[in-house]
Amino acid sequence: MPLVDLQELARRESEQTEWKKDVADIDDVVATLSALANDLQNLGGGYVVCGAAEQKGRNGFPTLVRTGLSAARFREVEGTVLTRCRERVSPPITPLIEELPSDNADRRILVFIQPATGHAHTYRKQNESAKHYVRVGRTTIEARNGLLRDLLVRKGAMEPWDRRPCNAATVNDLDLLVLRDALQRMGVFSLDHGVEPYLVEGVQLSPFVPSICVAEPLTGVLRPRNYAVLLFGREPQRFVSGAFSIYSSYPGQDRSDPVARRFEIAGTLLDQARRLQELLDAEAVTLFDKTNRKAPNAEKYPRRALQEAMINALAHRDYSLPDPTRLTSFSNRIEIISPGSLPYGVTLDDLRKRAVTPRWRNQSLAWFLSRLQLAQAEGQGILTIRRTMKAVGCPPPRFDATEVSVSCILRAHPRFRMIKISSPAKPAKIKKRVPKTGSSKKQRSSRKKATPSPKRNRRG
Repeated sequence: MPLVDLQELARRESEQTEWKKDVADIDDVVATLSALANDLQNLGGGYVVCGAAEQKGRNGFPTLVRTGLSAARFREVEGTVLTRCRERVSPPITPLIEELPSDNADRRILVFIQPATGHAHTYRKQNESAKHYVRVGRTTIEARNGLLRDLLVRKGAMEPWDRRPCNAATVNDLDLLVLRDALQRMGVFSLDHGVEPYLVEGVQLSPFVPSICVAEPLTGVLRPRNYAVLLFGREPQRFVSGAFSIYSSYPGQDRSDPVARRFEIAGTLLDQARRLQELLDAEAVTLFDKTNRKAPNAEKYPRRALQEAMINALAHRDYSLPDPTRLTSFSNRIEIISPGSLPYGVTLDDLRKRAVTPRWRNQSLAWFLSRLQLAQAEGQGILTIRRTMKAVGCPPPRFDATEVSVSCILRAHPRFRMIKISSPAKPAKIKKRVPKTGSSKKQRSSRKKATPSPKRNRRG
């Protein structure tokens, strides 16, 4: 019984299958096999079918065309692919081979079956350097930037960014008072021991996060991990250039207004979170409408939604990028932009359809923020934002994502859109009221006649 059912593969649109009708470029076959072995999508591997293809039939539905390969071409492709998988793929891979009949009795279909492996494989095409390849959708592409990092982290070839040691920092670059305060808030600090025991390599606060510091193999110098520098560092921006936030406030609905406030917020992530919360609290105002008896109070934004969106932007951004976290307030909305693409496994469609599973780009960082009661560690931040916005009558949040950033837009309560906000540069004109005693000539003359002068009273 054959291992592969071509009709079944053709029936489903699968990211695991690559069709090669004529096998014009054998390098593409080997690159795809390398991508299937890397298995970034966690699908278990896949198939490369040589000598067959999908095409639309008369009714528009896909049909399978089994052209096959000649005997000579079959052996040539099989031998060349296996040789390159052994010599140019690192670590080498050995795909399984399946031979299937075609529509022509003189030709055969060649199927390569490549299971997923536990390694991150590279493939070196002729006259090119070695590259990592992955499957995205139904295409094979080179893994770069975020995709490459996700692949290496997934395969254990690289630690997640927040767990890596900060090679330029030492224990002296940590603020021990800030660390002690955090340990006290977490309920794990003891005056008898102090904070020094937590700086030793291998001492973990939880099985889910590594030790705060790690020793260099040769010198033994303790280096704080990246998450420790962000949370407890004296000057985190010296070591992580993008680890700061910018808060801007515009009185209108776009950035064209010349009058605006701008705050560049540095310090630890704990300092930034506190300052940003103060600025966002000023936006969580309540409007009272005495004509609306059922719901006289209207919150412009729920405070909980603002906090969750801000903490998510700080906790799950890509700190390997030099861009800051940006929060911008307009009269009708607040935009929060977090540098970096979505974490692998989370798609924009899932985000918009509320079908997001808990995924953390910086798990250690998120764990500390959760224990410090600044964030939820259950992946419920997006749902909390949606629920709290709906509860106060605000429009649902809007999410967007590109290769370089993820944005969350929180729109104000509809009642606030009817309020006209005047610019501070143009103060409202105040009408001068006429005094009750009057200021016209007739009034002044009548007052003179009605009121005798003191000289006349003395004469009388």
